Amino acid sequence: MSNDDTEPPQSETTEIDNRDGFSADLEGTDLGGDEPKQGLFDDLLSGEPIFENKEVLRPSYTPHELPHRSDQINKMATILVAALRGETPSNILIYGKTGTGKTASAKFVSKELESTSQKYSVPCDVEYINCEVTDTQYRVLAQLANKFIEKNKARIDDQVDSLETLRDALEEYEDGTDESVDLEVDPDVFDDADESATPGVSTGPANQPTERNSPGETGGSDSGGQAGEDGRETGPDHDGTSPTGSDATETDDHPLASTPFDSREEIDDRIESLEDDKDSFEDVPMTGWPTDRVYSVFFDAVDYDERVVVIMLDEIDKLVEKSGDDTLYNLSRMNSELKNSRVSIIGISNDLKFTDFLDPRVKSSLGEEEIVFPPYDANQLRDILEHRSEVAFKGGALSDDVIPLCAAFAAQEHGDARRALDLLRTAGELAERSQAETIIEEHVREAQDKIELDRVVEVVRTLPTQSKLVLFAIILLEKNGVHSINTGEVFNIYKRLCEEIDADVLTQRRVTDLISELDMLGIVNAVVVSKGRYGRTKEISLSVPIDETEAVLLSDSRLSDIDDVQPFVQARFEN
Repeated sequence: MSNDDTEPPQSETTEIDNRDGFSADLEGTDLGGDEPKQGLFDDLLSGEPIFENKEVLRPSYTPHELPHRSDQINKMATILVAALRGETPSNILIYGKTGTGKTASAKFVSKELESTSQKYSVPCDVEYINCEVTDTQYRVLAQLANKFIEKNKARIDDQVDSLETLRDALEEYEDGTDESVDLEVDPDVFDDADESATPGVSTGPANQPTERNSPGETGGSDSGGQAGEDGRETGPDHDGTSPTGSDATETDDHPLASTPFDSREEIDDRIESLEDDKDSFEDVPMTGWPTDRVYSVFFDAVDYDERVVVIMLDEIDKLVEKSGDDTLYNLSRMNSELKNSRVSIIGISNDLKFTDFLDPRVKSSLGEEEIVFPPYDANQLRDILEHRSEVAFKGGALSDDVIPLCAAFAAQEHGDARRALDLLRTAGELAERSQAETIIEEHVREAQDKIELDRVVEVVRTLPTQSKLVLFAIILLEKNGVHSINTGEVFNIYKRLCEEIDADVLTQRRVTDLISELDMLGIVNAVVVSKGRYGRTKEISLSVPIDETEAVLLSDSRLSDIDDVQPFVQARFEN
């Protein structure tokens, strides 16, 4: 018997069946109500924000103005202005401690250089590479090659678009639908129209007019114009009329009158040639090619167009430390082989002595100009923080003592502006999380402790496994009430931990070396003390919070199994 009269029909709002035990009927739930429940993020968003633009307090932000760095910026500009004249700028090495404005100043100058080059139509490209991440010759060359291949393809696409526009205008003119054509075509699109000609050289805004071949020059040898030294037509005939290589260019309003082309076929040939060039570019994989092949592709990509290239290598000492000076040697010697482009290098380093390890030939060609960035003092840091805080925070969000305190903390650590900005940003985040309307001194001190802890956590997290085992042994000893720990006690427990995770056991001498490395990192404090007739030993104690450090160690998958290990601690008599 049918039960249609006894069972209620399925809800019309449910369109998904229940084959897999899942029902889409949301009636009766909080999600289906007209007034949703106040959620977790709704509560957090209910407070008034303190920040107006937090990004200006991050290291990646490049400000429009850099206080107390005008001398260094002006010196960089006087060196790089040669690029705007079509000349090769001297290589620059920039030195300074962390947070002294080196990278920000170099990026600021490079942005100004590129914008000015566009203003005067002088081809100039600046490429930035962080050598702490891209730290091998292969990776540096591959990254640069791919960037210039991308630029070349974009340039070719622009040229093809302009040529297709010219071809369309020619067709309209020949059909009689457009008697007067005014084309807005970039003159550079015709620079290489005559492949047999030598590319012109632009001398930049300071030497106008430039020596670049003008769009009015023609490439044919039968055009009737005055020939230059390379056999190209250099302009109008002696009687002042346009070149008359074909009937198509006899009138000034003809689409081809101010171009090096005499027919549609020549335009098509040029488009086909550009498309072939684009297809010939092959992106470099990040691994797998011989280095000399990568260099060859990079060389061809850079030299495809006439331009001045500035390569900015941040943390250049990391590149030399990891892969030697071969990269710098190749880059600094490129100009002797390049035909169209010119290359200049800007190296940025925290190490004032890294050039001592360079080959003398590389050192002589690389370090042509040196610029030193001194640390900021407390007053300069205060100016920087006030300048950024005007944009970063809403009005009245800072108490009067916040910026001076942030500047004082950072000035104690070698005048690190990055540290000062991190401190101010973290203090603002802590105040915002606590629903405070104003950032006060307590927020800055809390931020100082948090940043210090975050730094320790990052150092511990990146330790090698053997160093983590040694540190874990020290933590277990301290948790068992042992003070003034000696090396022998650490080694005995270290061996037990290695057995637990099936790791190789190092010698006691090597464990002593690992303890010294932890001491240099500031994670432990190891002091050599004399025991008189019993010799000397190291007394070891932790310099970091136990619970947080232990949690970081246990987050390592290899060490997570030794959480419950309680190693035997030998009793001893205290003096």
